[in-house]
Amino acid sequence: MTMDRTVDVSVDAMIEDLRTLVEIESPSRDLDALTASAKAVAAVIESRLGGQAVLVESEGGPHVHWSAGGDPKVLVLGHHDTVFPLGTLERRPFKVEDGRATGPGVFDMLGGLVQAVHGLAALDDRSGVEILVTADEEVGSRSSRALIEERALACGAVLVFEGAAEGGALKTGRKGCGTFQVSVAGRASHAGLEPAAGVNALIEASHQVLDIAALGRPDIGTTVTPTVASAGTLDNVVPAEATVIVDVRVESAEEKERIESAFAALTPHLDEARITVQGAISRPPMPESASAELFALAKQLLPDLEGKAVGGGSDGNFTAALGVPTLDGLGAVGGGAHADHEYLVVEAMAERAKLVAGLVNAIQNK
Repeated sequence: MTMDRTVDVSVDAMIEDLRTLVEIESPSRDLDALTASAKAVAAVIESRLGGQAVLVESEGGPHVHWSAGGDPKVLVLGHHDTVFPLGTLERRPFKVEDGRATGPGVFDMLGGLVQAVHGLAALDDRSGVEILVTADEEVGSRSSRALIEERALACGAVLVFEGAAEGGALKTGRKGCGTFQVSVAGRASHAGLEPAAGVNALIEASHQVLDIAALGRPDIGTTVTPTVASAGTLDNVVPAEATVIVDVRVESAEEKERIESAFAALTPHLDEARITVQGAISRPPMPESASAELFALAKQLLPDLEGKAVGGGSDGNFTAALGVPTLDGLGAVGGGAHADHEYLVVEAMAERAKLVAGLVNAIQNK
């Protein structure tokens, strides 16, 4: 089986749709902006694929769901929220030059959405295909996770259109990831008159940072990284409160359990200090075994394709954890996710759209 390179896709039409989506800014948690974005995504889907794209309202913003009908066989999964605040477009407008498209969200992941839709449009038979484009992936998928899992289980195969890994590789595995917040309560006192009467929350937090950082096991893929800390109110007051935020990435369920247990077991170093821990590893690991079957199909279509396990998480983590075959990184070839230099390689758009068509056709005919 090889990819049908005669499949008809128009790069100009994809660029047109990409411009439409990028120029409607969609920062996570901005419900008005996300509503406008969801309507634009739905309009692009309907104009290219027909049928009706339904807006599913949620506290995180509207998700967009489209079905071609028939027995569900494959879920095309993505998100339309971005990490960029309103006003980014004015500073960094959409443009195409020197073979690259730039602008907020082109790589993560509006380009992937457009390629997926145009790839599906090239198919004569789209029966069994569903598209789900969520509104809150960048902030944890709390309002969309149940819907994602429901449709993944119903379809039995998931194609995730997050941006490709370096060099255009597909993402065959992902670490589980989560955020913890460690809050320290001490007792304020005058730093000059009665320093010993206080309980210094900043000193306690410093002990905790060292304990927390020591939990990392990079040799087996576990990273534990304190990222944000705050403490104190005035320069002559023993701080009564401190907070530490920690990013965690793991490759296995065993490490997820170990890390969560270790955070729950944190204890104070200073007498009378108190510690409260919130958070969890909310996205379970996506093992490479979850993508093996679908990656093999992709390799038959494009033998030079590579697969890479990556540290970042996506909604594919949730579907893989259910045992549903999941292949990620099918979206735009480019780079700079979440950064001002974000870009998409225009030359790769047609091939990626054709890969969508080939994969969906192969899944339909399994």
